[in-house]
Amino acid sequence: MVQGELPKEGIIDSPIARTHDSTIERCIDPVNGDPAKTFFCRLFYDPVTGHSLAGLRLETGRTHQIRVHLKSIGHPLPGDFLYNPDYRYINRQALHSFRLDFIHPVTRVPLFFEAALPEDMQFIGVTSTEGLWDNDF
Repeated sequence: MVQGELPKEGIIDSPIARTHDSTIERCIDPVNGDPAKTFFCRLFYDPVTGHSLAGLRLETGRTHQIRVHLKSIGHPLPGDFLYNPDYRYINRQALHSFRLDFIHPVTRVPLFFEAALPEDMQFIGVTSTEGLWDNDF
């Protein structure tokens, strides 16, 4: 979930590095950063609260990648103590993995898991993610 009306689909392809004055915080750094790519798709927008529910797929796995990339395009996560300490709607990072698909590395059996949207994220006006993620973007 992010603040603002996220574009329908997009790719964020921006290198990520540590900030100069912190061992924890990361930033976009085209010179010193490591490659990082995030694909996103807006699943739902709530004009009442001004937040979007987004589906994300990461090509890379950099530390804080989702948080840094979304902030860099002007759509930070609500409740993110490091990158957007706005607790008006939620008291934690508004991150939730509601669907996970992968092939088991040993048995090669396809596995599929879903988890309901937590109550504290339902302020956006969505109580179920059913039908929101019908593509393979």
